[in-house]
Amino acid sequence: MSDNYKPLIWLRGEVKTPPFSQEARIEYRYTRLIMDRLKKERLEARGWKVGTASEFLELTPEENALIEIKLALSRNLKARRQKVMTQVELAQKIHSSQPRIAKAENGDASVSIELLIRAMLATGATPQEIGKVIAEAV
Repeated sequence: MSDNYKPLIWLRGEVKTPPFSQEARIEYRYTRLIMDRLKKERLEARGWKVGTASEFLELTPEENALIEIKLALSRNLKARRQKVMTQVELAQKIHSSQPRIAKAENGDASVSIELLIRAMLATGATPQEIGKVIAEAV
């Protein structure tokens, strides 16, 4: 199992996510959320199924890897861009729009990997740095 394990609990079609705020998840970079073994056993005894978001969504390993890569690129883009320029400046530089840059930084599914890479290159990232971000994501 990868280091980015995110438990997801569901029962009778209801989806429950861990009780962490958006700020806490960003602060901990969505790193491993560990569920106590006894809590897991209690939930399973009551009919809950405990697993990952990938299992719940029935993602293939390839689909899961693609999502992790896009999220890693988004996080890296936001961190790099904040040090160098505003969203508006970046949007002008790559002939896009500020809302599109905001979506890219927030991991919106509608944003292409191509836009993420173009934006990262515009912030000064090298192809080697982009490759490292991708390699560390999977």
